[in-house]
Amino acid sequence: QVHLVESGGGLVQTGGSLRLSCAASGNLFSINAMAWYRQAPGQERAFVAVISNDDGRTTYTNSVKDRFTMSRDNAKNTVWLSMNSLRPEDTAVYYCAVTDYGLGTQSYQYDYWGQGTQVTVSS
Repeated sequence: QVHLVESGGGLVQTGGSLRLSCAASGNLFSINAMAWYRQAPGQERAFVAVISNDDGRTTYTNSVKDRFTMSRDNAKNTVWLSMNSLRPEDTAVYYCAVTDYGLGTQSYQYDYWGQGTQVTVSS
């Protein structure tokens, strides 16, 4: 069992910043990477960013590259997503997920998901 809890969402204006966190607990032995996804109303859940537990390598979707940064703590059981220069199209529920695959970008590769945290960017 792996449990994920996201926090840090909120309401910001265009150009503002937020930092999301995800705390993992339970059986973390097989986790190779942790990722952030997001889902806007009426749209499918989409990949945002992923970080490897082994070497800290990261991958980002093109629309957030150079604006968002993903990081981990020393225990490798908590990850953050620092978001800068936010745009209205970033508005979505943001979900944390874990996988035993390496740097996966497809949702079917992820085994556990958090409940999500709402990010709203006003124009």
